[in-house]
Amino acid sequence: MKLPKLKCTAIFVAGIFATSISAIARADWSITGLGTLGGTYSVARAINDSGQVVGNGSGSDHAFITGANGVGMNYLDTLGGTGSYASGINNSGQVVGHSFTSAGNYHAFITGSNGVGMTDLGTLGGNYSAAYSINNLGQVVGVSSIAGDAAYHAFITGPNGVGMIDLGTLGGDYSTAYSINDSGQVVGASSIADSAIQHAFVTGANGVGMTDLSTLGGTTNSIAWDINSSGQVVGFSGLYDDYSGYYSAQAFITDTSSSGVVDLGTPINSHANGINDFGQVVGGLNSFCDNCGHSSFLYSDNIITDLSLLAPVVAAGWTELSAVAINNHGQIVGWGFLKDSPGGGSRAFLLSPITAVPEPESYAMLLIGLGLLSFILRRRKKLT
Repeated sequence: MKLPKLKCTAIFVAGIFATSISAIARADWSITGLGTLGGTYSVARAINDSGQVVGNGSGSDHAFITGANGVGMNYLDTLGGTGSYASGINNSGQVVGHSFTSAGNYHAFITGSNGVGMTDLGTLGGNYSAAYSINNLGQVVGVSSIAGDAAYHAFITGPNGVGMIDLGTLGGDYSTAYSINDSGQVVGASSIADSAIQHAFVTGANGVGMTDLSTLGGTTNSIAWDINSSGQVVGFSGLYDDYSGYYSAQAFITDTSSSGVVDLGTPINSHANGINDFGQVVGGLNSFCDNCGHSSFLYSDNIITDLSLLAPVVAAGWTELSAVAINNHGQIVGWGFLKDSPGGGSRAFLLSPITAVPEPESYAMLLIGLGLLSFILRRRKKLT
């Protein structure tokens, strides 16, 4: 069958685009140490789409925030106590975590844009609370003790951290919320009825309802660590006992309906920590394995990459990377060990993909193709 001229041209231009994309897609990596705030160790916990990173350093046991692309490390304040710990950041630079108060308890906090100021979010009636994640509306999730500190429950707030609401449990005594997307879907873990077993959970929009995600076959416990804008959830599922802790754990992912927990394809003793809006996942390898070389992975387009084996990582002297978060530009943060670093403690890192600049020939082909398509469209319009 003979194709119309315009369709043939579109196919031709699509081929040019494919050539250009293959040139653009070639990428390398760069790894940057973020500093320690003057102490012997640091850890990075979260990153936004500008590349601002938050975490903790040992210089004064204060949380830190960086500028775009991890440049510059600055202290965050406290709620009157001796230290603060940052766990999440949104695209406005609002930071959440927990801080010790002047009374010696720790409470969840939220900051203004770019980490300015610090507001106490209170508790669910107990003495303690901690915030773990914030979405771009400023809704915060975490965990708080309830009245009498008899148990702890997951919570969600309204925009900008206003109002703390108890999310309840899956029938047990305790629950914790670890992440929230921009629809207000919350994920975490909760004990189930009359049992010490905990299961991963997901809620509907704005924290409404709590659904048990259950476990992978052959395992008894699970935790959900992160959720993206499409509703894909990641975490791990494994066995647990009080002596060994978690073992035989396996990273999992769900579909975009936040259901159907499936094995991510990583080895046993792995867990998934973070997912971006493109479905790229980072997590840990050998995380529950004694006498193993601990590392981290990137899952992208069904390919699993051991981040500790990347050539720039090895060349720079980094080992045992722990990757905990990934933004929509593919930038990854966490911590690892840097050869010959003073004090020998962990160091926060930013691992960034470097996309190769397209070759001049690719640009030329693309421009020629677009020009040809534009000419044909103009000619077709005149004829009609």
